[in-house]
Parts: sequence; structure tokens; C-alpha cells
Amino acid sequence: TERDTEPMTCHLQSKNLILTVCAAGIGGTFQYGYNISIINAPTLYIQTFMNKTWLERTGAPLGSGMVLLLWSFTVSVFPLGGLAGAVAAGPMAIVLGRKMSLLVNNVFVIIAAVLSGFSQMARSFEMIMLSRFLTGVNAGVSMNIQPMYLAESAPRKLRGAVALTSASFTALGLVLGQVVGLRELLGGEESWPLLLASNAVPALIQLMVLPWFPESPRYLLIDRGDRESCISALKKLRGSSDLGEELEEMLAEQAAAKGQRAKKPWELFQNPAVRWQLISIIVLSSAMQLCGNDSMYFYAAYVFQEAGIPQDTIPYVVIGTGSCELITSVTCVRGLITCLLLYRMSLTSSCSLPPPQKNLAHFCYVPFLVVCICTAVYIWFFLPETKGKSFLEISEEFRKRNFRAQSLEAFYKGPEEIRSTTL
Repeated sequence: TERDTEPMTCHLQSKNLILTVCAAGIGGTFQYGYNISIINAPTLYIQTFMNKTWLERTGAPLGSGMVLLLWSFTVSVFPLGGLAGAVAAGPMAIVLGRKMSLLVNNVFVIIAAVLSGFSQMARSFEMIMLSRFLTGVNAGVSMNIQPMYLAESAPRKLRGAVALTSASFTALGLVLGQVVGLRELLGGEESWPLLLASNAVPALIQLMVLPWFPESPRYLLIDRGDRESCISALKKLRGSSDLGEELEEMLAEQAAAKGQRAKKPWELFQNPAVRWQLISIIVLSSAMQLCGNDSMYFYAAYVFQEAGIPQDTIPYVVIGTGSCELITSVTCVRGLITCLLLYRMSLTSSCSLPPPQKNLAHFCYVPFLVVCICTAVYIWFFLPETKGKSFLEISEEFRKRNFRAQSLEAFYKGPEEIRSTTL
């Protein structure tokens, strides 16, 4: 009967959704967190390799300042590659599709793994720099396309929770990168090339697993106009033939998007219809980079050293910072925000970072705390609630905010009413 098959359908839907999330996440934002953390353990070994390689080439060693400059460039090309990947993510998502873009994105990591894995053998630290740039490209693409793919594949009531799994996979990648980077595993002096090349493993897993899952139904219907493929994808994801309501919602979105084309970045700044959407993206994306979250990992060893923790124990204590983020990202978003705020306040009383220490001393994390508070205020007052709403309903919320002045002007009809009033 229908009552008996309903629990089975829900179970199948949950199973398909969980597997889809894992298949997308393992080669997506997981790589972002993993590649951030694995570069920290072999820092001294790579710097020594750079100096030794330069000495073999020229017969003269590098100065400490030049070694630091080369290392800074090696670290900095990762976010530079992320910028390139973020720019390429939009066209890739439209031309290749969400799922195919995630699959193609693994090519960057595999090439990077080959470069870094053979860099010591080839006596070339430039290969490490290029590999870090390519892993950055991978991170930029996955950070944009994975949430898009998952949000479009999830049912409306679970869309927010499923999209937030991207943060959970990032935290999981951070923790596993810290664990694998321990000197007992791949963080030793002889094994650091294998550590840098180990990011090929998640890429290969995704290449084997993700092809078995469907493309985003919303992309198939709205961007490609393929209704049959959309229905087939929905059946695989939902495990049910009762798709009328969800399909009707996507058809309404298709009708609303008819005749529109993808906007260029500079066109978005000139379009008042997306003003608040653009502001929200800029504010939230900037807050992610300026909240001090990454600095906790980059300077964690220095922080714990200043706190008096023994040097041999620090790598294991650092794992605790990543574990804290992983636990809170899995449990709830509010818990994550609260944890980050409390963590910043606790660090201001016990540590300081090298550059800000000269001016702010023990209050060096206060600027990060201010960024978190300001972002929370913006979210509370200006960002509409998206829970349980379709993409069209969310767009309508932003449309009301973008054209609030025109709406208020249209609402006032005093003179017209006076002309139509008879005595």
C-alpha cells in the first residue's frame, strides 16, 4: 500500500542524498581543507630543499630573506589559483554542467600531485609552486560548484542542510591533513613529497564514484531544457515517481529565466535587480577570508608555542583546532559561529601573532572578532531567510529589497483616489 511504501521511499531518498553529498564532497571542498593543512608540516623541509637546490645550481646558498620570500610565494600562489578557479567556475558550471565540472576539476589536482611528488627527484622547487597554484584552481572551482550542485540536487526542506555539508567536508579535510602530516605518517623529512602528492587520492576516489550519480536536475531542465533527463535524475535522487510539485517549481523557474543570459561580472554591478544579492555575496565572502579562521591554522604552532606547550606536543594539539571546527560544522551552524567567537576571545588573552604583536600585543585577534560581529549584524538585518523556500521565492525576497523605493511609490495612490472620489 501507499502507507507501507512511504517509509521505504524516504529511506531510499536519504540514502541517495547522503551518497551524493559524499561523492561530491570528497573531491570538492574536502580538497580545499586538506591542501591548506598539508603544506604546514613540511615547511622547514621544503625551505631546506629550496636552499639546497639553489646551492647545487649556482654554487651559492640563498639568504634567509630570499628563502622566506620563495616560501611566501609558494604559499601565496594557492589563493591566487583559487581566484583563477573561482573566475572559471561560472562558465564551467554552465558549459560543462555541475557534475562534469567537478569531475574535470580533479585533473588540476592530479597534475599538481605529479608535480609535487616528483619535485625532489627533479631538483625543482618551481614544480612545488606550480602544483600549489593548480591545487588553488581546484579549490576555487570546487568551493563554487559543489554547493551549487548539492543545493540543486537536494529537496527543498533539506536544501540548506545539504549545502552546509561543504563546510563540514572542508573541516574534515583540515583534520585529516593535520593527521597525515604528523611525522609518524607522511610529515617526515624523507616523505614530504608523498604528503604533498597525497591529494591525488580523494581526486581518484571522486573520479570513480561521482559518475554513478545524476547531474543536477535544475541544470538539466533550466540550462539545457532537457525535461526527460531532469525527471530521470529526480527519480534517481528521490527514489519516487511522485515528482509533480518539485517539477512544477522548476518549470516556474525555467519560465522566469526564459530569455535571460548569463551576465558578465561588470554587468552585475550595473544591474539594480541584483544589487543586494551582490552586496551579500561580497560581505559574506569577505567575512570568510577576514574572520581570522585561516590564521588560526597558519599560526597555530606559534600560538601554542607562546602558550608554553612543548614543541613535540604542538602537532597533536593543532589537530584539536581542526577537530573543534569539524565537530561544530557537523552539529550546527550556530554552534560554529559561537565557537569561532569564543575561540577568538580566548586567543586574545593568551597569544599573539608575529606581525600584529608589535602594535596590538594580546589583542591581536580583536580585529577578527569585530569582523565576525559586523557580519552577524548584517546577516540579522539584511539577509532574508531561505529555509524551506524555492529559488523563485528567495529571488522575490531580494527583488522586494532591490526595488523597495519603487514599491513604496507604487503603493501610494492618493491623487488617483481623490480624482475618483465623488461627493
